[in-house]
Amino acid sequence: MRYEFRVDGQMSDVLTKAFSELESVVGPDQTLLFGQVVDEEHLYGLLARCQSLGLHVVEMRRLPE
Repeated sequence: MRYEFRVDGQMSDVLTKAFSELESVVGPDQTLLFGQVVDEEHLYGLLARCQSLGLHVVEMRRLPE
């Protein structure tokens, strides 16, 4: 499964490295994280990581394969 996460604000290099399994694109107002999510446990782990780092996920969606 491939997923895309839109995070509010510009994430620093340190924060994007916390999601090394995902690719990232930093924009002026949001950061886009996307890539392969292995299973539901991985998905919830990514969301928990966002929460623990104080990131606000604006949108999350599954991408077509």
